[in-house]
Amino acid sequence: MSISTPQERFAASGGRLGSYRGADTPATYGDTAAEFRGLLQGSALFDLSWQAKLVLSGEDRVRWLNGMVTNNIRDLALGHGVYSFLLNAQGRNQGDLTSYNRGDYLLVTTDRAQAPAIAATFERYIIMDDVEVADITDKLSAIGVAGPKGREVLASAGIDVSQLGAGQVIDAVCHELGISVARSVQPQMDGYEIWLASGNVDLVWDALVQAGSTPVGTDALELYRIARGVPRYGVDLRERDLAQETGQQHALNFSKGCYIGQEIVERVRARGNVHRAFVGFEVQGDPPPPGTKVRANDKDVGETTSAARVPFPSGERTLALGYLRRELAAPGTPVEIGGQSATVQTLPFRD
Repeated sequence: MSISTPQERFAASGGRLGSYRGADTPATYGDTAAEFRGLLQGSALFDLSWQAKLVLSGEDRVRWLNGMVTNNIRDLALGHGVYSFLLNAQGRNQGDLTSYNRGDYLLVTTDRAQAPAIAATFERYIIMDDVEVADITDKLSAIGVAGPKGREVLASAGIDVSQLGAGQVIDAVCHELGISVARSVQPQMDGYEIWLASGNVDLVWDALVQAGSTPVGTDALELYRIARGVPRYGVDLRERDLAQETGQQHALNFSKGCYIGQEIVERVRARGNVHRAFVGFEVQGDPPPPGTKVRANDKDVGETTSAARVPFPSGERTLALGYLRRELAAPGTPVEIGGQSATVQTLPFRD
């Protein structure tokens, strides 16, 4: 019996499934280090089944969502998306999401792990507004392409993204199948998402593999995320972290008008700075567990949130993300993490 689908090939290859962001996805195809190098140097293809999708419809959808999140939905151009935080009235982070203007509706993407809470928050704040929220996660699938050769591989598969700007989405055709392609809103994680009907995933996946893209699992994606210095909600982005502490300035807009939690964000802005900053560390030793204290001058001055042994082509390095007192956040500052020597590093990390 021939093996035809990506899922069947994955099972036959000895790959391992794992839970990631609320979904069971391929964790590795057998060689995580090689997959990571594919993200750094080539074109990597990955499953995005952990991505949830909510559709907001109704005449008040733009005004209403603009009053819910930290970024500017009101002036969002057709076919463009922005990254935002969802805060509560105390300015505490309740989630992160990306919102796209798709014409007669808004498409919101987030992690499956976050989606139920975000949808519940949305529903709670829809009072007299003409807004409806529908979860289409199981109807609209997604796969991702990243790496410096990603654009080239997409072009070889007949998908022209040469004019696609950050956060922009277009409708396209791949092997006579209708798809949508969105370029990443994260400046550190430049890549592409392909949205398509669930029944067409195998055909488009095969076309991209034939065009030169290498399948990678979520273990490699996590290494890449840490190396690029991108915080993950529920791990690096937590309810107790102020929006400006996270370093994700592209999630904030200061001229859009009122939204939930704005008072706290504006108060921090008026103060001029925050006491802590989101930074990277290089550790001389093993990856520290999340929550490991960062020390300097015999005092606790921060904590780690993510860490990994990252297999760069030039050699393995232990990298960590976390928060640190702002006065110590200059690159090169020596600190101690879990009894091991470490230095503060510029994000994203460089090989």
